[in-house]
Amino acid sequence: MNAKHFPPGSVSGTRVDPYLPDHGNVGYRTTHYDLDLDYRTGPGRLSGRATISATTDRVLAEISLDLGRFRVDRVLVDGAEAHYRHRAGKLRIRPAMPLPADTPFTVTVRYAGEPRPIPSRWGDLGWERIDDGALVASQPTGAPSWFPCNDHPGDKATYRIAVTTGSRYSVIANGALVSHEAGANSTRWVYEQNAPMSSYLATVQIGRYRLVGFDAGPVTQRAAVPSRLLTAARHDFGRQSEMMTTFERLFGPYPFGEYTVVVVDEDLEVPVEAHGLSVFGANHIDGRRGFERLVAHELAHQWFGNSLTVADWRHIWLNEGFAKYAEWLWSELSGGAPAGAHAAQSWAVVAAMPQDLRVADPGVRRMFDDRVYQRGALALHALRVAIGDEPFVALLREWTRAHRHATVTTGEFVALAQRHSARPLDGLFAAWLYERPLPPLPS
Repeated sequence: MNAKHFPPGSVSGTRVDPYLPDHGNVGYRTTHYDLDLDYRTGPGRLSGRATISATTDRVLAEISLDLGRFRVDRVLVDGAEAHYRHRAGKLRIRPAMPLPADTPFTVTVRYAGEPRPIPSRWGDLGWERIDDGALVASQPTGAPSWFPCNDHPGDKATYRIAVTTGSRYSVIANGALVSHEAGANSTRWVYEQNAPMSSYLATVQIGRYRLVGFDAGPVTQRAAVPSRLLTAARHDFGRQSEMMTTFERLFGPYPFGEYTVVVVDEDLEVPVEAHGLSVFGANHIDGRRGFERLVAHELAHQWFGNSLTVADWRHIWLNEGFAKYAEWLWSELSGGAPAGAHAAQSWAVVAAMPQDLRVADPGVRRMFDDRVYQRGALALHALRVAIGDEPFVALLREWTRAHRHATVTTGEFVALAQRHSARPLDGLFAAWLYERPLPPLPS
């Protein structure tokens, strides 16, 4: 802890999300993160400089950021030394003078240490050291495990991520690779993500990967895969370009400049989405497309979750219900079982579960409950049945266009859906999203 401390005082506020009130900070909105990181894979040590650009919402005597268990060496506000206190996951910064309202400012933090995942009710989240590299999976609260941030899904900013590590490793991060400076012992990789991104979707993947391209069409698609899995991965992701074309027809233009899949040389419980990027485990590669539904799920998140991001975690069905329904749509449109058959199977599974969850506000303990995914998808299928295929696709395309790179709520989706329907939808949405008993199967 630095000697430049100050006594506890009024803070910018931390109760910014009804589910996760200890993450996120109010009083300002971020606009850009510039991260310059050096990672030593042997000792697992990270040193970093983070410069965060933001604008005040009101007069701020103190700025707070979320940051895990690092040693903080220096903090600057607009280039001037600032007093700070780092405790219990919060970096609280006191500039020499209060910042006026509606004023741009920058905070620069120099920090170092061994990145440690952030403990949560869902396990350890964020930066994870693996046998030969590192992976980052932050949803929903793991971002402070590797950089200081305003860790709230509704606070979106552009990013520049520079990583220096051993030259035998590849580094994959969000956005376009704009610089690659190779040296004998270390290599510096620089990525830029110019589409606004939430902190939980920022990622760095470090490993011994083969970097390959797909026959991608208008959207650049790449993969980073361990050599031993390359042949199987080429087959398992072999229909991803077709999937991209199908989803663009259903959901509107792909929202980012490129799409990358990373297959880590470790087993993962589930794949995880990041901004313009998805991460799969080695166990998701079988050479038989046995996990193709997950390829569809993670790709769909680029629209639903990454471009359109929940304003707070109550609305998580807007991420997971839509991605789940995309699995069924891909099955239907690629020659597999129709969405109605998947809906019937899903309905039977959910009907056997307790009827005690509200999809549009499941509670923090049940944010990732399988019923949020399944009932969310069933709600969309019920909506499609009610309004018809053409209005349903028109609704999805307007939804992604109107809120591109922004935040969304359930109320906004319900209101837009009503404009695409000739009949009232209040009862449908009340039954599927806000009431606990499972409604009858849509038919």
